[in-house]
Amino acid sequence: MVFLFWIAVVVVVGVAVYLVTNQKRLASQRPLAEELPPLNRTLFTLQIGDIVQFEERDWVVEGKLTYDDDGFVWLEYMLQDGDDIRWLSVSEDDTIEVSWLESVSEDLGISGKPPKSLEYGGETFTRVESGKANMSRMGTIQKRKAESCRYYDYEGDGDRRLSVENWDGDIEVSVGYSIRPSQLSLLPGGGGSVYR
Repeated sequence: MVFLFWIAVVVVVGVAVYLVTNQKRLASQRPLAEELPPLNRTLFTLQIGDIVQFEERDWVVEGKLTYDDDGFVWLEYMLQDGDDIRWLSVSEDDTIEVSWLESVSEDLGISGKPPKSLEYGGETFTRVESGKANMSRMGTIQKRKAESCRYYDYEGDGDRRLSVENWDGDIEVSVGYSIRPSQLSLLPGGGGSVYR
């Protein structure tokens, strides 16, 4: 009887050692918490699949472009709600600047370097900045496939904005307006594309 008791003790101790050792091995294979994206999103930490709530609509982050013009970095997120697509442009230069833009299909007759002022939709826009930026991308980004682009940023009356980007000869024009960051609600999503 004593012999069976000691066999049972050895078996219990062996199982306990195995479980503890196996648990430590599995824990070492899990990613560390600091490697995971933060649950509280900011305009600079949005991930594919996150939700941007704006004007009573839920927009899913489907793509992210990071522009780098000699160390000045800004982001553009491609947002989608059903068939509607918008671009959320975010930069920080003393203050956080946020623009809500929509690509337009209208040909503005731009070839080569755009002029200092452009007319669109009965409005006049004046160029305030231009340069060349290198790209990195995540997710869906539509036609913006080149490794770099030339960009030309324009301002109109009030908060109106117009952007011209030359992607190796493919001209893309977006128009919209600047918004306050507080107008947006940012929610973590499922971590993957919803529309692709």
